[in-house]
Amino acid sequence: MIRVRHAVPVARRRMAGLSLIEMMIALVMALIVAAGIISVFASTSSSNKVQQQMAALQEEGRFAIHSLRDDLGNANGTYCSNSGGNAGGTSSGLYLDSLRSPTIYAKSAIAFNDDTVSLPTSTQAYSLPSIMFMRGYDCTTSACNPLDPNTKVATIPAAGKAVGNRVVGSDVLTIRYLKPGSGWAIVPSGSGSGSTISATSGSVNTITLNPLSGEPAVSAFTGTLAMLADCSNAQVFTVSNSSGTLSPNNNYASPLDISQGSAPRVYDFSNDFQTVTYYLKVVCADGSSPCAHTTGALVRRVNGQENVAGAGELVRGVERLDFRYGIIDGNGNTQFLTADQVDSGNGNTIACPPGVPLPDTADNMPGNTPVTGCLWRAVQTVEVHILMDGQTPLYTLTPNEMYYIYTPDGNTPTAPASHTVKPNADQGFPQQLLRREFTTLVALRNFNP
Repeated sequence: MIRVRHAVPVARRRMAGLSLIEMMIALVMALIVAAGIISVFASTSSSNKVQQQMAALQEEGRFAIHSLRDDLGNANGTYCSNSGGNAGGTSSGLYLDSLRSPTIYAKSAIAFNDDTVSLPTSTQAYSLPSIMFMRGYDCTTSACNPLDPNTKVATIPAAGKAVGNRVVGSDVLTIRYLKPGSGWAIVPSGSGSGSTISATSGSVNTITLNPLSGEPAVSAFTGTLAMLADCSNAQVFTVSNSSGTLSPNNNYASPLDISQGSAPRVYDFSNDFQTVTYYLKVVCADGSSPCAHTTGALVRRVNGQENVAGAGELVRGVERLDFRYGIIDGNGNTQFLTADQVDSGNGNTIACPPGVPLPDTADNMPGNTPVTGCLWRAVQTVEVHILMDGQTPLYTLTPNEMYYIYTPDGNTPTAPASHTVKPNADQGFPQQLLRREFTTLVALRNFNP
């Protein structure tokens, strides 16, 4: 018997599907390719987030340093009268000018914003103490030295982890200086324009304000203290104000007529001698309620306020703030000190620079021993350290990627939990953040002597 084989049509063969094994192999290969694409995408996305945070962190760190440099550059500024006088020899052979400071004639008590030291009671004119121009506070996780400013100024928050607290382990610095662009130029009587002095026997009777172009209006003088200054001296005294005519009253002595001095000016001392304080405040990083996680904000206080122009939060993501102060002591030696060391340098441990002529020696009040803090006007440079974080946690960071250097703690990259101030345990900040240090050394333009 003959068997006949029927050929399968070509069209039918073309319609044949894949076998189950072939489909499984194809699916496995597709999964491998997809996994690779997802892995590359995740890696690229994570790297992109890191790069974005680093760029933002760098920009914010530079802005924070720039803000501090501007104010520190003006620290101690009065008006062309910070240094001068007779130079005196030191044990090192250097000659240092005597410190200059405004002479206070006012009998009434003078209160400064963010003031943690009260002026002693006096019975005669005295020189404004150095500690009123600059004072710092070194803060650890448990205390601040020479004291916690919150104990004297309630509006400077206490340290803690809650939103609104001061960041634990961050320093505080208060500086004072004459506001740039303030004041009225004094011109000789009969000049036609400009403010003038009426005097008898070399003592001021009245000062009549008459603003030159670009000077503040007469109505801008709202305080009760005036400062009359030239490039040799400065005098602060109480005045009454009648439509821009200032009359000295209730003073230990009449201020001297300096209208013939070098570029004399008169200032509203109560307002023009401004106070600037820097500290770190705990804020909610993402604005959520309840707050998902916190970070630190660099805060600038102006005349004790945070809700005026130029004050308030400057930048977020600041975890640490530390200062070191370079001084030249009374022997001409240079050294970097903590705020507590500068504050306690009252002549007993570190020799203070030469004094001012009134009333006795540097920073003396009549009948009192030297006031603590006479080295603050001898600060020549300020070393600033800021630790910035990326604000948004990156949970893909490896332990090694979270290491960072913060010079006050050491010069070796270290894990967050190994630093002197621990972001999570001490401050309440997440550990999974990028952190970088920013530092600068500021030379004080008004350094003296």
